[in-house]
Amino acid sequence: MSDTIVLCPGQGAQAVGMGHAWREQSPAAAATFAEADAVLGDRFGASLSSLCFEGPAERLNETLVSQPAIFTCSVACARALADGSSAPSYAAAAGLSLGEYTALHLAGVFDFADGLELVATRGRLMQQAADASQGGMVAVIGADEETATTLAADAAGDETLVPANFNAPGQIVLSGHRSACGRAVALAGERSLRATPLTVAGAFHSPLMQPAADAMAEVLAATALRPPSLPVWSNVTAAPHDPKDLELLRRRLVEQIVRPVRWAQTCQALEGGDTIKWIELAPGAVLRGLMRRIDRSRKVISHDQPPS
Repeated sequence: MSDTIVLCPGQGAQAVGMGHAWREQSPAAAATFAEADAVLGDRFGASLSSLCFEGPAERLNETLVSQPAIFTCSVACARALADGSSAPSYAAAAGLSLGEYTALHLAGVFDFADGLELVATRGRLMQQAADASQGGMVAVIGADEETATTLAADAAGDETLVPANFNAPGQIVLSGHRSACGRAVALAGERSLRATPLTVAGAFHSPLMQPAADAMAEVLAATALRPPSLPVWSNVTAAPHDPKDLELLRRRLVEQIVRPVRWAQTCQALEGGDTIKWIELAPGAVLRGLMRRIDRSRKVISHDQPPS
């Protein structure tokens, strides 16, 4: 699989039942969910696997649960695709926000248990920051970066509102105070743009997440990292992490919490010739949909379910 670029989903891809078919079909996937349950115990009031397979959706959708759940499901899928052997030899890996941690794990930067603890901590800290602020996010359709940045600045007033996700050309998400998001929706209509509030826990990838970033910096500083064995693309820079500078990698992961996710730019910069395959790990098919808007010539195969 050295001719394969792997894309790892982020928060929002979760759905009740995710990973269950992989668990039933693949011993490697089943072992991954069992390991996750052993690492996390009942800290969520139920095992992670039961929340993935059975819900309830309200609990699975909580940031502190959905992040470790998606990470586990993606790794289970990757291990199943490798038939339980060592990690596949990918040409490159990229992940959307949370998915960057999955990509780094696939590159050998940290083992599964350490990665799961990092992601669970990240989800908890982001949930706490969201609960402490009156934040929200709004998707703006039909705007380029300059237009979206101007809209955010004009709607912010004395509050915070910034571009947070560059998902695809013409699809940018703003993040900040909830009242500023409301003003952005109204202002977008006046400017012939379409803006839709998102159902999210808080203002992710904005300065309102700074308490989470500060705490995550301490956690990452105490976690041993190894140089990535393959190119892993940073959400912050839309460029590969420097395998020789692990301190910079740590800083990029901290910055990622408060800075915009440049997913469209990442996918545009990833080089893929005619022989390159593109796959998306479970759960969902969000990244395949975004790639259709970014570059329709790149056909992404999603693995939400095992092949029949």
